[in-house]
Amino acid sequence: MAKGALGGFLTGAAVVLVAAATVSVMTALETPRPDAAAVEVPAGSEFDGARDDTQASLPMADPVDRTPETSRATEPRPDDLNNVSEDQLTPGDQPKPVEAETGMTAPETETAPLAIAAPDTGSQTPAMIETPAPPEVPADENLSISTTPAQPVLPEASESSAFRSDEPISEPAPSVEVPRPSRQEDREPAQIVALDPDTSAERPMSLSRIGESQEKTPRIGTPVGRLTDQPIEEDVSEPAADIPASAVLKPPLDAFSARFNNPEDKPLMAILLLDHGDSKIGLEALASFPYPLSFAVDATSPNAKSAMQRYRDAGFEVLALSDIPLGATAADTEMLLRATLRELPETVAVMEGDQSGLQADKVVSDQAAALLAETGHGLVLFPKGLNTAQKLAVKAGVPAVTVFRDFDGQDQNASVIRRFLDQAAFKARQSETGVIMVGRLRAETISALLLWGLQDRASQVALAPVSAVLNAALR
Repeated sequence: MAKGALGGFLTGAAVVLVAAATVSVMTALETPRPDAAAVEVPAGSEFDGARDDTQASLPMADPVDRTPETSRATEPRPDDLNNVSEDQLTPGDQPKPVEAETGMTAPETETAPLAIAAPDTGSQTPAMIETPAPPEVPADENLSISTTPAQPVLPEASESSAFRSDEPISEPAPSVEVPRPSRQEDREPAQIVALDPDTSAERPMSLSRIGESQEKTPRIGTPVGRLTDQPIEEDVSEPAADIPASAVLKPPLDAFSARFNNPEDKPLMAILLLDHGDSKIGLEALASFPYPLSFAVDATSPNAKSAMQRYRDAGFEVLALSDIPLGATAADTEMLLRATLRELPETVAVMEGDQSGLQADKVVSDQAAALLAETGHGLVLFPKGLNTAQKLAVKAGVPAVTVFRDFDGQDQNASVIRRFLDQAAFKARQSETGVIMVGRLRAETISALLLWGLQDRASQVALAPVSAVLNAALR
């Protein structure tokens, strides 16, 4: 019962609060207004006067006259001669024509005989040649102006002769009549001799060389080309007297190679010495070597051919050392290499020189490989980059190898050279084709090669000529 009384009390309180809130919202809040007192305005000030509600006047822009100003043309006036004086209206005197000379007198020309005296020849006397005088031009008084130029005055010829003569000219020489050529009717007709078709005319011996085929003889209608485009003729008619007949049928790599046997099948190692023609090493010191050597002879040296023959007689292999100039074309490369091989015919291969070489341009290396594939020579190159020239030459069928090391190119001493040779022997055991070491004809180099050949490291490889390494490159 107590709970019911409490609940009723709370409910009633809530209803009263809601009702009070509603009444307060609906009823306007009254605020006290300030007391306004009347202000006294002086009479005639019109402070509190009423204003008439009229339309506001806005400022207007000045009017712009857009009509273009045109110039007014003046009224034309007729020509009036009132302002001109009579003196200006009176015509003046006409100009009188200038009378030109009515006649022209031709210049008087005096002609004298021209005397041309020939040198005294004994019985004959020089002839006097007389030139006829030109006809006189009569002067016409009625002519006005002549458009024809006057004839030039002939110079007076002196009576003296053009050539000096010891005797004076006294009498003119008698006139000589020059016989005219006879007419065509007086000539005898040419006789045409019929040739027997079975007989042939003899051919002069100077028209062609011995052994020259008929196709090589120039004929009418043969196109003319450059000398570099024409094939270079090689004299292969007869082998040289000092070259065996069997060597002509073999490629140079086999025909001029040194004898070499490798029964134990050891790794190959070749020693190649460059000969520029300025070495003082005698051939006797090289002949006592315990292993084979190969020599690259510079084809441009004055004694290249004799040096090649000395090495060949001693049993050594010879290579042709060649440098192609920079900027050479394919035709230049072929011409220079053919000239090198003609100068050094008993060579097994071509060795790249240590100057410009054969790898300065791809055109040069490609042309060299193509030519050596035709001639049957080998090719020895210095290492350069990825050795692309050597790989392309092998692909073209040329026995080509790359030098492993130049062991005295910077004037190394004997101990450094022997250390390089030891490295080459170690590299040869890892290579399938062998290695080539390049040196020069120096006294210190020859001494180092002799001492190294007596060591045990030299017995681990087969010291071979260059041709053996080149042949192994094609296997």
